[in-house]
Amino acid sequence: MPAARSVAPYDALLLVSFGGPEHADDVLPFLENVTRGRGIPPERLAEVGEHYYAFGGRSPINDQCRAFRSAVHDDLSAHGVDLPVYWGSRNWDPYLADTLAVMAGDGVERVAAFVTSAYSSYSGCRQYREDLFDAAQGLLARRPRIDKLRHYFNHPGFVTANTDATLAALETLSEGERAGARLVFVTHSIPVAMADGSGPGGGAYVSQHRSTAGLVADGVRAATGRSLGWDLVYCSRSGSPRTPWLEPDVNDHLEVLHASGTRAVVVVPVGFVSDHMEVVYDLDTEAAATADRLGLTMRRAASAGLHPAFVATPRDLLVERAAAERGERVWRPAAGSLGPSWDVCAAACCPNSREPRPALCQA
Repeated sequence: MPAARSVAPYDALLLVSFGGPEHADDVLPFLENVTRGRGIPPERLAEVGEHYYAFGGRSPINDQCRAFRSAVHDDLSAHGVDLPVYWGSRNWDPYLADTLAVMAGDGVERVAAFVTSAYSSYSGCRQYREDLFDAAQGLLARRPRIDKLRHYFNHPGFVTANTDATLAALETLSEGERAGARLVFVTHSIPVAMADGSGPGGGAYVSQHRSTAGLVADGVRAATGRSLGWDLVYCSRSGSPRTPWLEPDVNDHLEVLHASGTRAVVVVPVGFVSDHMEVVYDLDTEAAATADRLGLTMRRAASAGLHPAFVATPRDLLVERAAAERGERVWRPAAGSLGPSWDVCAAACCPNSREPRPALCQA
C-alpha cells in the first residue's frame, strides 16, 4: 500500500449529488422537488415524467452514485487514506439534511464536499451550496464545517476519462467514417442569463465547457494523428419558451451537420459525470432517433463514470485542499489555459436570479 497522504484537517468526504427517483411513484414528487418555486405547470412535469416512466420510473443516477462512492472509498483506502465517504442528494433520498445528521451523529467535524457537477453555474454550484446551508441549519447537534472542493472541469483525471471514452467511441466507426467524423460535445442547457452570470467574472459556464471540449479534442489528435472538428451543443432545455436558453440543441445541430455532408458523429456528454437521465433519454433516445432518421452514423461516448482517472479525482482534490488548509504550498493540477479553479466561491459568484439565499462555501 502506498504511504498515506495527510488529509487533515478533514475527517470525512461527502459526495453531493442531484438525486433521482428509484420507483415510478417517486417520479412526480421528485420533479416537484426539482422545480419547486419555478412555476412549472403540472402538464410540463407530467411530460418530463414520461422520460422516467420509459425507464421504469427509475433514474440511473442513484445506482451510479452508489458505485462511485464505493469506488472512491476503495481508491482512498488503496492510497492509505482512511476516511469515511458519505453521500447526500439535493432532490431525493438520501437527502443532504439526513446525511449531514448522520455525519453529525458520527462525530464528523470537518467535511470536504465533492459535488457531481464539474462546472460553474447557479444550478451547478451555488444551488448546491444553498441546499448545503439549508441542510446544515436543520441540525440540532453540532454542525460539521463543510468545504466544497474546487471545480474539476479541467482536472487531468476528468479530461483523461472523457478523452479515453471519445477514443473508444471513435474506434467503433469504420475507417472511412472515422476520417471525417465530427465530435459533438453536449452539456445541459441553462438560461443565457445564468450562463452570463456564472463564475466570479461571468461567462464561466460556456468558457469552461469549451476548454474541456478543446482539451479532449487535443487528446484525440495526439492519440490518432487526426484533427477532428468539434462543436459544443446543449440538451434538456426546460422552462418558459420566452426565456432565452443556450443553443443550439443537439437535435437541431445534428440536422445542420447532416445537411453539411457530415457522415458520422461522436456525441460526448462532457457536461455530465455519469450516464443519468439527460444522457440515456436526451442522447441515447432522442438524439439517436434524430441521427437514425437522418441516416447519420452516431456513436455516444461514455461519461466519466467509473474511469479510474476520474475515480482518483476526488482524492487528488482532497489532498490538495487539505494541504492548502494546513497552509502548505500546493500543486494544483489543471490542463489548458484557464488554470485551476478557486477554492472558495466569491459572494456574488453564480447569483440566484429568483431570490437571494444564503450559501455555504463562499467568501
